[in-house]
Amino acid sequence: MDVIVVGGGVVGLNIALSLQAQGQTITLIERERNRTSASYGNAGHIAIEQVEPLASMAMIRSAPGRLYPKGALALPLSAIAHWLPFSLRLLHAAKASRFAAGKAALSAVVAQAMPAWHRRMANIGATDLLRTDGHYIVWESAESARKGRAAWTAADTGTAIFHDATEAELRELSSITSTPVHGAIRFENTGQIIDNRRLLEALEAAFVARGGVIITADVANITDGNAPQVRLSSGDVVPARKVVVAAGVWSKALLEPLGVTIPIIAERGYHIQSPVHKWPKGLPPVVFEDRSMIVTGFEGGLRAASFVELGHVSGPPDRSKWTRLRRHVSELGLPFTNLSSADEWYGARPTLPDYLPAIGRLTPEGNVWYAFGHQHLGLTLAAITGEMAADMLSGTPAPTAFSLKRFQ
Repeated sequence: MDVIVVGGGVVGLNIALSLQAQGQTITLIERERNRTSASYGNAGHIAIEQVEPLASMAMIRSAPGRLYPKGALALPLSAIAHWLPFSLRLLHAAKASRFAAGKAALSAVVAQAMPAWHRRMANIGATDLLRTDGHYIVWESAESARKGRAAWTAADTGTAIFHDATEAELRELSSITSTPVHGAIRFENTGQIIDNRRLLEALEAAFVARGGVIITADVANITDGNAPQVRLSSGDVVPARKVVVAAGVWSKALLEPLGVTIPIIAERGYHIQSPVHKWPKGLPPVVFEDRSMIVTGFEGGLRAASFVELGHVSGPPDRSKWTRLRRHVSELGLPFTNLSSADEWYGARPTLPDYLPAIGRLTPEGNVWYAFGHQHLGLTLAAITGEMAADMLSGTPAPTAFSLKRFQ
């Protein structure tokens, strides 16, 4: 094969398709046959408004008030060996000069995210999967509405624009909750994937139809050099001319033996989803900012998602997070049906301390590339990352801000 892509989530599939468009022969290796990672479990939000890295002094100052159980930021004592070193690196990354450089690099790529998704959907014949009619942010008190709107007005939202919710929009929002809405804004041009599962299926079907090969297996290790190899846990070896590692939080174990430092953490999120609901058709995602929760109506059900839990990728879930989500939904009177039996999910966002992705070439002379660490923007940046990765393998360097060399 010309190229092996390790990781078959939304980022890996987009990379594989972009490489195919350049005439490459691709094998994709994915550890799960029925993908259940963050590519599936996210809120379906194309977040072009999030151009400022979360590694900022503003976020650090607000962190104490966001700690679980009061807020959505969870730092489990059992995972202190993971989140303490990560937090110290985050403090360093939040310095003014590093934040400014990171924001410039992130803003530039986020600005390309929506056009790249339009190109991808047209390319695979699935334009119906993408909606670009924005999302709402709602507040439950006059004070939080005043502060929240002021914060968004002062924030840099890149190419995203918003307006105060109109009377008609406020009436629609009031129809989904029994709690009074004291204020809301509507982003006008952010996006939503109408069903994450169908998106993954459509990307995979297009890849296979164009001659792509998918191997479902765990990868044991990777070698670099003139003839890189990917060794599977079964002992089988898959050779190629080039390898791209896009395995999310699992990329660390594959790449660090090759001599790099990757201070990534599993930033775990949780959701509940009810297949039966009364969410108005066509209503875009709604962020209940006072509760740090986003609610999205998908083809497959109504989903409420929240939490930033810093820990280990293989640690057990904290069931109290699902209980808290059910409490939020119940207190808001949201139109879930059979809330007690709603499906439960948790998964890990791959997050680096500066909240920038890792996209680049491992060594100037080697044949291993990487694209992972997209934190909350994995879905948002998947299509443009695919295009960037394909260009990289053709000789175009990625932005230096995204190189793993920043951690050496």
